[in-house]
Amino acid sequence: MSLRIDPRHSMFLEERPWGRFEQFCVNEPTTVKIITVDPGQRLSLQTHAGRSEFWRVLDGVLDVTVGERTWQAQPGESAWIPVGELHRLGNSGTIPGRILEIAFGEFDESDIERIQDDYTR
Repeated sequence: MSLRIDPRHSMFLEERPWGRFEQFCVNEPTTVKIITVDPGQRLSLQTHAGRSEFWRVLDGVLDVTVGERTWQAQPGESAWIPVGELHRLGNSGTIPGRILEIAFGEFDESDIERIQDDYTR
């Protein structure tokens, strides 16, 4: 089985008479999560050797770092994190924020390489 680590070609928006839908993946090995980041908290600055990630902010304003770029992502914004790319998610706001995360590739929590971690893991 061949594994495509960058499935963005299968992501699209399709209009229908009743509205629209967004497709994020098709026939890909994926792991799907909704991650909640509490105010004043952040995940470790990290990389993954075996998976890429797609993030979509669901609610709240979240601090997103991908590579050298950091910005405040609004609800509806997306980010693509390629395999091996440095990334972090944080919340400098006053309410919890959530993202939809779709991980593409071999999913294993032990593949996290933490570069910086507020919780000394």
